[in-house]
Amino acid sequence: MEVLEIKHLSFSYAGEEKKAIEDLSFSVKEGDFLVICGESGCGKTTLLRLIKSALAPRGTTGGKIFYRKHPLEDLDERTSACEIGFVMQNPEQQIVTDKVWHELAFGLENIGVPTPVIRQKVGEMANFFGIHPWFRKKTSELSGGQKQLLNLAAIMVMQPKLLLLDEPTSQLDPIAASEFIGTLKKLNKELGLTIIMTEHRLEEVFPVADQAIVMERGRILIDGTPRYVGSTLSTLPEGKKMSVGMPSAVRIYQETRELLPEASVKCPLTVREGRKYIEDNFEHEIHSLKMSRNQEGAEKKEEEPVLQMKEVWFRYERELPDVLQSAGISLKRGEILSVLGGNGSGKTTLLNVISGTKKAYRGKLRIFGKRMKDYKKNELYKNTLALLPQNPQTVFVRASVREDFREIRKVMGYDQKDMEARIEEVAAKLQITHLLERHPYDLSGGEQQKAALGKMLLLNPRILLLDEPTKGIDAWSKKILGEILKNLKRQGISILMVTHDVEFAAEVSDKCGLFFDGQILSMDAPAEFFSNNTFYTTAASRISRSCYDRAVTCGEVEKLCYENSRRREYECS
Repeated sequence: MEVLEIKHLSFSYAGEEKKAIEDLSFSVKEGDFLVICGESGCGKTTLLRLIKSALAPRGTTGGKIFYRKHPLEDLDERTSACEIGFVMQNPEQQIVTDKVWHELAFGLENIGVPTPVIRQKVGEMANFFGIHPWFRKKTSELSGGQKQLLNLAAIMVMQPKLLLLDEPTSQLDPIAASEFIGTLKKLNKELGLTIIMTEHRLEEVFPVADQAIVMERGRILIDGTPRYVGSTLSTLPEGKKMSVGMPSAVRIYQETRELLPEASVKCPLTVREGRKYIEDNFEHEIHSLKMSRNQEGAEKKEEEPVLQMKEVWFRYERELPDVLQSAGISLKRGEILSVLGGNGSGKTTLLNVISGTKKAYRGKLRIFGKRMKDYKKNELYKNTLALLPQNPQTVFVRASVREDFREIRKVMGYDQKDMEARIEEVAAKLQITHLLERHPYDLSGGEQQKAALGKMLLLNPRILLLDEPTKGIDAWSKKILGEILKNLKRQGISILMVTHDVEFAAEVSDKCGLFFDGQILSMDAPAEFFSNNTFYTTAASRISRSCYDRAVTCGEVEKLCYENSRRREYECS
């Protein structure tokens, strides 16, 4: 039976002529797991919100949505609330109570379920999700992963028939994201729950889905099984951009299948399938690239660090434990450093201390050789340092992106003509010119992220601090962002980035480090860092490490496949 059927759905936001969704038609069978992907702003979130009536945006809608053969608008509020669950991208936005146990009970209380029944259902759900160790905790004390799991459990206690998730892993570290996807797989396979999920991070979710849809500019570009979409997408003229966001095994297959004598090799989806694909189809005589990009940039002259932190300690309150414990870091001119680690480990706190928004109680911190306390008023933030926060909405104060960008004029002292020229230049660089007249809060998560970065770049910083800069951004935009960061690096700008995105860190970083126990563990080049890790590593490294050494990006694995293929051809000739 079809749980959901969408026929010729179109939608445009109030006051806008351009359609966010245009002529969408598809159906989802009961018990299916559907993943929807596409560029930021392609309409994924809008589509999910239209399916959940209580969250539907204001605007003009055409076409029909049917839930279990009934028009969506005919559903009563109780059915809509209980049977169609929704998990948002930002876990903070969905939690409404101060205690974990109360959050689990809140939905049932609102629909008048008797207290004994509530206790039974909440207890069962807390056990199923492993919440019982923190059942009595305050919701404010939970990590990002725990908050998102709590949101899911609070929805599941209502026993929904259809679960909608809007990029639920975008703010989770790799381990928490993997566990979250594992929980969804369990709900789908063991309970038969129908799931529709939008996602940019496809590495974990793509292999467990039954159906995949790729959207572009409000339309469906391709749909089918994940294996069909993975093998076919790159052959479409419009599919080149989205192919960049496919799982690593798919990307390696797409770029190397032309080397195979037989076209019948099926597209791999998982790390295990990707490893077998390489082992079965390519020689392994050449184990590593002659010179990695890390070695190319290794011969860098010794110079005074632009940022130096030594033995820094910080806690939020006197009676609370230290978040930073003897933390230290050194950042040179024109260097990109990435810090990875678990949710709630203190990475954001590290950036806040460096930016001066939080003050350490012990230790040394120098920016361009000058002590932090010697910077007066806004001196640190003018042509010196800028911080892109984890929540981009916090940087917006005006009704349009352009007006928000103009606020920088007050800080930097630009004249009006120069300010407008700089706005156009930054917008073109980030490919957000078409967003300048939009309200920042009307943008998708990825679009907000790019707009917030644009505002930071207008401060003309020499040190750029980035807190989860790829959160909510599609793969093609990430590629563009990576090129922008590399270009900033060539201009001598130093970048310190906190991220959960191991693939992005492997692509752009000069060094990577793991934040643990209040400090950054030793920094190392991406090739060494990711090759030596088991969990905090790239899928490309896990796929290739049985055959090749120090290959941590898809591009590096592809190059080794090509080199080994050429060697085989040479020997055969």
